[in-house]
Amino acid sequence: MSSSSKSTLISRKVDKSLLIFYDAWIFSRRFFRELFRGPFEFQEIVKQCYQIGYRSLPLISLTGFITGMVFTKQSRPRLMEFGATSWLPSLVSIAIVRALAPLITSLISAGRVGSSIGAELGSMRVTEQIDAMEVSAVNPFKYLVVTRVIATTISIPILSAYCAIVGLMGSFLDVTMNEETNIVAFFKDAFEQITFLDIYSALIKAIAYGFTIGMVGCYKGYYASKGTQGVGRAANSSVVLSMFLIFIEEVIIVQVTNWFR
Repeated sequence: MSSSSKSTLISRKVDKSLLIFYDAWIFSRRFFRELFRGPFEFQEIVKQCYQIGYRSLPLISLTGFITGMVFTKQSRPRLMEFGATSWLPSLVSIAIVRALAPLITSLISAGRVGSSIGAELGSMRVTEQIDAMEVSAVNPFKYLVVTRVIATTISIPILSAYCAIVGLMGSFLDVTMNEETNIVAFFKDAFEQITFLDIYSALIKAIAYGFTIGMVGCYKGYYASKGTQGVGRAANSSVVLSMFLIFIEEVIIVQVTNWFR
């Protein structure tokens, strides 16, 4: 391949990337414009919260419980070497509340919810249902996109808090089987080292992750290309891009939070 052909190929890729960023910026700006403009689809928001939040509880419950138990089992041998097993509840609670609960919840939701939103909106775009809504004087962006993004932004923090509680219960089960600690003493030690900054940072993480999952899933599905392959690509790219952005947000939020410690 000649140098001119390589430069042309690179130029096209750069132009394509810039167009994607521009489309994402226009999509985000339209979301915030439609967010504060009536009518408000409260019934659809409640429906999406049920689909995203309530129906994710079994998976979050299982994952959170196993995470708390496994993390406790893996941490005990290292603490036993220093005779510090009494610090196990505090160590587990700090890890779960600060990082594991919001991160695990968001990654699971990105796989389950993000792909579902991308595939659902992608199929509606491919079958021209979105175009039909525009013709029938219904704002498809507000009805389909705004409601789902609001639902993910509300549901993910609630699921993260639930995941933290279930994870601590899994940790308590392992601790009480080995040290015979009662539940009052366990949770007293667990929350002794938790500060309001830890809770606020976990809440900010969960809100940011929920917003990201909703926006990425809706963006990929709303602008899915024609054909059934476009639906699959929309669902797959929703998951991959959501997880990628979640890890970037995790690094940024942790860095900013550490400035206040």
